[in-house]
Amino acid sequence: MATDSNTVRAFLIDLQERIVAGLETLDGGEFARDEWSKAPADRSGLAGGGIGRIIEGGRVFERGGVNFSHVTGPALPPSATAARPELAGRGFEAMGVSLVLHPRNPYCPTVHMNVRFLLAQRDGAEDVWWFGGGMDLTPYYGFEKDCARFHGACRDALAPFGPEVYPRYKKWCDEYFYLKHRGEPRGIGGVFFDDLNAPGFEASFALMRAVGNAFLPAYADIVQRRHEMLYGETERDWQCYRRGRYVEFNLVFDRGTHFGLQSGGRTESILMSMPPLVKWRYDWRPAPGTPEARLMSDFLIAREWI
Repeated sequence: MATDSNTVRAFLIDLQERIVAGLETLDGGEFARDEWSKAPADRSGLAGGGIGRIIEGGRVFERGGVNFSHVTGPALPPSATAARPELAGRGFEAMGVSLVLHPRNPYCPTVHMNVRFLLAQRDGAEDVWWFGGGMDLTPYYGFEKDCARFHGACRDALAPFGPEVYPRYKKWCDEYFYLKHRGEPRGIGGVFFDDLNAPGFEASFALMRAVGNAFLPAYADIVQRRHEMLYGETERDWQCYRRGRYVEFNLVFDRGTHFGLQSGGRTESILMSMPPLVKWRYDWRPAPGTPEARLMSDFLIAREWI
Protein backbone atom coordinates (compact mmCIF):
# COMPACT_ATOMS: atom_id res chain seq x y z
CA MET A 1 0.00 0.00 0.00
CA ALA A 2 1.45 3.35 -1.00
CA THR A 3 1.54 6.28 1.42
CA ASP A 4 -2.01 7.65 1.56
CA SER A 5 -2.48 10.70 3.77
CA ASN A 6 -6.15 11.01 2.74
CA THR A 7 -6.94 7.60 4.25
CA VAL A 8 -5.08 8.54 7.43
CA ARG A 9 -7.01 11.80 7.66
CA ALA A 10 -10.35 10.04 7.24
CA PHE A 11 -9.51 7.61 10.04
CA LEU A 12 -8.42 10.40 12.39
CA ILE A 13 -11.58 12.44 11.87
CA ASP A 14 -13.72 9.36 12.46
CA LEU A 15 -11.69 8.46 15.57
CA GLN A 16 -12.23 11.93 17.00
CA GLU A 17 -15.98 11.71 16.48
CA ARG A 18 -16.24 8.24 18.02
CA ILE A 19 -14.24 9.23 21.09
CA VAL A 20 -16.22 12.43 21.61
CA ALA A 21 -19.51 10.54 21.33
CA GLY A 22 -18.39 8.07 23.97
CA LEU A 23 -17.17 10.78 26.32
CA GLU A 24 -20.40 12.72 25.96
CA THR A 25 -22.28 9.61 27.00
CA LEU A 26 -20.09 9.35 30.10
CA ASP A 27 -20.41 13.01 31.03
CA GLY A 28 -23.97 13.76 29.99
CA GLY A 29 -22.83 17.07 28.52
CA GLU A 30 -21.70 18.19 25.09
CA PHE A 31 -18.24 18.91 23.74
CA ALA A 32 -18.25 22.27 21.97
CA ARG A 33 -17.00 22.30 18.38
CA ASP A 34 -14.30 24.81 17.42
CA GLU A 35 -13.16 24.65 13.80
CA TRP A 36 -10.14 26.71 12.83
CA SER A 37 -8.01 27.36 9.79
CA LYS A 38 -4.70 29.04 9.20
CA ALA A 39 -3.41 30.59 5.99
CA PRO A 40 0.37 30.88 5.42
CA ALA A 41 0.33 34.62 6.07
CA ASP A 42 2.91 34.86 8.86
CA ARG A 43 6.61 34.06 9.07
CA SER A 44 5.96 30.44 10.04
CA GLY A 45 4.30 29.68 6.69
CA LEU A 46 2.06 27.19 8.47
CA ALA A 47 -1.23 26.40 6.74
CA GLY A 48 -4.11 24.08 7.38
CA GLY A 49 -6.66 23.74 10.12
CA GLY A 50 -8.38 21.54 12.58
CA ILE A 51 -11.38 20.71 14.68
CA GLY A 52 -11.30 21.23 18.44
CA ARG A 53 -13.85 19.44 20.62
CA ILE A 54 -13.76 20.99 24.09
CA ILE A 55 -15.67 20.53 27.34
CA GLU A 56 -15.36 22.73 30.43
CA GLY A 57 -17.38 22.48 33.61
CA GLY A 58 -18.88 19.10 32.77
CA ARG A 59 -20.44 16.71 35.25
CA VAL A 60 -17.53 14.25 34.95
CA PHE A 61 -14.88 16.22 33.05
CA GLU A 62 -13.81 19.48 34.60
CA ARG A 63 -11.92 20.20 31.43
CA GLY A 64 -11.05 18.17 28.37
CA GLY A 65 -10.24 18.41 24.71
CA VAL A 66 -10.19 16.00 21.77
CA ASN A 67 -8.48 17.79 18.92
CA PHE A 68 -7.87 16.96 15.27
CA SER A 69 -5.35 18.98 13.28
CA HIS A 70 -3.92 18.79 9.77
CA VAL A 71 -1.24 21.32 8.86
CA THR A 72 1.55 21.87 6.35
CA GLY A 73 4.64 24.00 6.68
CA PRO A 74 7.77 24.99 4.74
CA ALA A 75 10.26 23.57 7.27
CA LEU A 76 10.15 21.05 10.09
CA PRO A 77 10.56 22.67 13.52
CA PRO A 78 13.61 21.83 15.69
CA SER A 79 11.64 19.41 17.89
CA ALA A 80 11.04 17.19 14.85
CA THR A 81 14.61 17.21 13.56
CA ALA A 82 16.53 16.91 16.83
CA ALA A 83 16.91 13.17 16.29
CA ARG A 84 16.92 13.47 12.49
CA PRO A 85 19.12 16.42 11.54
CA GLU A 86 19.19 15.24 7.92
CA LEU A 87 15.53 16.31 7.62
CA ALA A 88 16.17 19.92 8.64
CA GLY A 89 14.72 22.33 6.11
CA ARG A 90 12.22 19.90 4.63
CA GLY A 91 8.61 20.91 4.21
CA PHE A 92 6.12 18.84 6.12
CA GLU A 93 2.54 17.66 6.42
CA ALA A 94 1.37 16.66 9.89
CA MET A 95 -1.97 15.39 11.13
CA GLY A 96 -3.21 13.78 14.30
CA VAL A 97 -5.74 13.44 17.07
CA SER A 98 -4.63 14.51 20.52
CA LEU A 99 -6.68 14.43 23.70
CA VAL A 100 -6.31 15.25 27.36
CA LEU A 101 -9.10 14.79 29.92
CA HIS A 102 -9.07 16.23 33.43
CA PRO A 103 -11.93 14.68 35.43
CA ARG A 104 -13.51 16.54 38.32
CA ASN A 105 -13.33 13.67 40.81
CA PRO A 106 -9.80 13.18 42.27
CA TYR A 107 -10.29 9.41 42.26
CA CYS A 108 -10.72 9.52 38.49
CA PRO A 109 -7.37 9.76 36.62
CA THR A 110 -6.29 12.29 34.06
CA VAL A 111 -5.53 10.70 30.70
CA HIS A 112 -3.69 11.57 27.50
CA MET A 113 -3.84 9.93 24.08
CA ASN A 114 -2.31 10.94 20.78
CA VAL A 115 -2.00 9.34 17.35
CA ARG A 116 -0.28 11.17 14.52
CA PHE A 117 1.23 10.96 11.04
CA LEU A 118 4.01 13.13 9.64
CA LEU A 119 5.32 13.41 6.08
CA ALA A 120 8.57 15.27 5.34
CA GLN A 121 9.10 16.36 1.74
CA ARG A 122 11.75 18.01 -0.41
CA ASP A 123 11.88 18.48 -4.17
CA GLY A 124 14.05 15.85 -5.79
CA ALA A 125 14.22 13.69 -2.66
CA GLU A 126 12.23 10.69 -1.54
CA ASP A 127 9.44 11.46 0.93
CA VAL A 128 10.07 10.46 4.54
CA TRP A 129 7.06 9.57 6.68
CA TRP A 130 6.35 8.12 10.08
CA PHE A 131 3.60 7.41 12.58
CA GLY A 132 3.66 8.09 16.31
CA GLY A 133 1.39 8.08 19.29
CA GLY A 134 0.43 6.37 22.51
CA MET A 135 -1.62 6.83 25.64
CA ASP A 136 -0.80 7.21 29.31
CA LEU A 137 -2.69 7.41 32.60
CA THR A 138 -2.07 9.87 35.42
CA PRO A 139 -3.92 8.87 38.61
CA TYR A 140 -4.11 10.93 41.79
CA TYR A 141 -5.05 7.92 43.91
CA GLY A 142 -3.76 4.46 43.15
CA PHE A 143 -5.96 1.52 42.17
CA GLU A 144 -4.19 -1.59 40.89
CA LYS A 145 -7.32 -2.67 39.02
CA ASP A 146 -7.35 0.56 36.99
CA CYS A 147 -3.67 0.31 36.14
CA ALA A 148 -4.02 -3.31 35.06
CA ARG A 149 -7.08 -2.46 32.93
CA PHE A 150 -5.31 0.35 31.14
CA HIS A 151 -2.09 -1.55 30.51
CA GLY A 152 -4.04 -4.64 29.53
CA ALA A 153 -5.80 -2.66 26.82
CA CYS A 154 -2.44 -1.39 25.56
CA ARG A 155 -0.99 -4.89 25.50
CA ASP A 156 -4.01 -6.38 23.74
CA ALA A 157 -4.03 -3.61 21.10
CA LEU A 158 -0.39 -4.29 20.24
CA ALA A 159 -0.48 -8.10 20.51
CA PRO A 160 -1.19 -8.65 16.77
CA PHE A 161 2.07 -6.88 15.94
CA GLY A 162 4.32 -9.16 17.97
CA PRO A 163 4.82 -10.07 21.64
CA GLU A 164 7.83 -7.77 21.93
CA VAL A 165 5.98 -4.59 20.92
CA TYR A 166 4.04 -3.86 24.11
CA PRO A 167 7.04 -4.27 26.45
CA ARG A 168 9.15 -2.06 24.20
CA TYR A 169 6.53 0.67 23.90
CA LYS A 170 5.72 0.49 27.63
CA LYS A 171 9.39 1.06 28.45
CA TRP A 172 9.51 3.93 25.96
CA CYS A 173 6.45 5.47 27.64
CA ASP A 174 7.97 5.10 31.13
CA GLU A 175 11.13 6.83 29.95
CA TYR A 176 9.37 9.57 27.99
CA PHE A 177 6.76 10.68 30.56
CA TYR A 178 9.38 11.28 33.23
CA LEU A 179 10.05 14.59 34.96
CA LYS A 180 13.84 14.63 35.00
CA HIS A 181 14.05 17.68 37.25
CA ARG A 182 11.78 15.98 39.81
CA GLY A 183 13.14 12.46 39.45
CA GLU A 184 9.62 11.04 39.19
CA PRO A 185 7.24 9.73 36.51
CA ARG A 186 4.21 11.76 35.49
CA GLY A 187 1.86 8.83 36.01
CA ILE A 188 1.70 5.06 35.63
CA GLY A 189 2.47 5.13 31.92
CA GLY A 190 0.93 3.17 29.09
CA VAL A 191 2.57 2.98 25.68
CA PHE A 192 4.46 5.46 23.51
CA PHE A 193 5.98 5.16 20.04
CA ASP A 194 7.41 7.48 17.42
CA ASP A 195 9.26 7.37 14.08
CA LEU A 196 7.37 4.22 13.11
CA ASN A 197 7.90 3.32 9.44
CA ALA A 198 10.11 0.21 9.32
CA PRO A 199 7.19 -2.26 8.95
CA GLY A 200 5.92 -0.35 5.91
CA PHE A 201 2.96 1.99 5.55
CA GLU A 202 0.12 -0.52 5.83
CA ALA A 203 1.43 -2.25 8.97
CA SER A 204 2.48 1.01 10.61
CA PHE A 205 -0.92 2.55 9.95
CA ALA A 206 -2.62 -0.56 11.34
CA LEU A 207 -0.65 -0.28 14.57
CA MET A 208 -1.54 3.38 14.94
CA ARG A 209 -5.21 2.57 14.38
CA ALA A 210 -5.09 -0.19 16.98
CA VAL A 211 -3.76 2.19 19.63
CA GLY A 212 -6.34 4.86 18.81
CA ASN A 213 -9.22 2.39 18.83
CA ALA A 214 -8.16 0.86 22.16
CA PHE A 215 -8.37 4.10 24.11
CA LEU A 216 -12.07 4.71 24.69
CA PRO A 217 -13.19 1.32 26.08
CA ALA A 218 -10.21 1.16 28.44
CA TYR A 219 -10.62 4.66 29.86
CA ALA A 220 -14.43 4.62 29.95
CA ASP A 221 -14.32 1.51 32.13
CA ILE A 222 -12.12 3.29 34.67
CA VAL A 223 -14.22 6.47 34.64
CA GLN A 224 -17.42 4.54 35.23
CA ARG A 225 -15.89 2.93 38.34
CA ARG A 226 -14.48 6.12 39.88
CA HIS A 227 -16.34 9.28 38.95
CA GLU A 228 -19.06 8.95 41.61
CA MET A 229 -16.76 8.13 44.52
CA LEU A 230 -17.14 10.51 47.47
CA TYR A 231 -14.27 12.93 48.10
CA GLY A 232 -13.51 16.01 50.17
CA GLU A 233 -11.17 18.98 50.32
CA THR A 234 -8.13 16.85 51.15
CA GLU A 235 -8.51 14.80 47.98
CA ARG A 236 -9.28 17.84 45.87
CA ASP A 237 -6.25 19.69 47.23
CA TRP A 238 -3.99 16.74 46.40
CA GLN A 239 -5.42 16.50 42.90
CA CYS A 240 -4.64 20.18 42.25
CA TYR A 241 -1.13 19.77 43.62
CA ARG A 242 -0.38 16.76 41.43
CA ARG A 243 -1.81 18.53 38.41
CA GLY A 244 1.15 20.86 38.75
CA ARG A 245 3.41 18.02 37.67
CA TYR A 246 1.28 17.60 34.56
CA VAL A 247 1.74 21.25 33.67
CA GLU A 248 5.49 21.05 34.26
CA PHE A 249 5.92 18.08 31.95
CA ASN A 250 3.80 19.48 29.12
CA LEU A 251 5.54 22.84 29.09
CA VAL A 252 9.11 21.67 29.72
CA PHE A 253 9.43 18.29 28.00
CA ASP A 254 6.51 17.37 25.76
CA ARG A 255 7.55 17.08 22.11
CA GLY A 256 4.00 17.63 20.86
CA THR A 257 3.70 20.92 22.73
CA HIS A 258 7.10 22.03 21.44
CA PHE A 259 6.29 20.98 17.87
CA GLY A 260 3.04 22.95 17.91
CA LEU A 261 4.54 26.11 19.36
CA GLN A 262 7.71 25.99 17.26
CA SER A 263 5.77 25.44 14.04
CA GLY A 264 3.44 28.37 14.68
CA GLY A 265 0.40 26.26 15.52
CA ARG A 266 -2.78 27.43 17.19
CA THR A 267 -2.00 28.22 20.82
CA GLU A 268 -5.47 27.49 22.22
CA SER A 269 -5.43 24.02 20.69
CA ILE A 270 -1.87 23.28 21.80
CA LEU A 271 -2.46 24.34 25.40
CA MET A 272 -5.90 22.79 25.85
CA SER A 273 -4.07 20.11 27.88
CA MET A 274 -3.63 22.49 30.82
CA PRO A 275 -5.85 21.69 33.83
CA PRO A 276 -8.36 24.33 34.94
CA LEU A 277 -7.20 24.44 38.58
CA VAL A 278 -3.69 23.69 39.81
CA LYS A 279 -1.51 24.34 42.88
CA TRP A 280 2.18 24.43 43.69
CA ARG A 281 3.80 24.33 47.16
CA TYR A 282 7.39 24.74 48.17
CA ASP A 283 9.11 21.42 48.96
CA TRP A 284 5.91 19.75 50.14
CA ARG A 285 5.38 16.02 50.66
CA PRO A 286 2.37 13.98 51.79
CA ALA A 287 2.33 12.57 55.29
CA PRO A 288 3.63 8.99 55.62
CA GLY A 289 0.99 6.29 55.62
CA THR A 290 -1.62 8.31 53.73
CA PRO A 291 -3.23 7.32 50.41
CA GLU A 292 -1.41 10.29 48.88
CA ALA A 293 1.95 8.96 50.05
CA ARG A 294 1.02 5.51 48.75
CA LEU A 295 0.55 6.94 45.26
CA MET A 296 4.18 8.10 45.36
CA SER A 297 5.64 4.94 46.90
CA ASP A 298 3.61 2.21 45.19
CA PHE A 299 2.40 3.65 41.89
CA LEU A 300 4.76 6.35 40.64
CA ILE A 301 7.60 3.88 40.25
CA ALA A 302 8.98 1.62 37.54
CA ARG A 303 6.60 -1.33 37.69
CA GLU A 304 4.93 -4.04 35.65
CA TRP A 305 1.13 -3.80 35.84
CA ILE A 306 0.06 -6.99 34.03
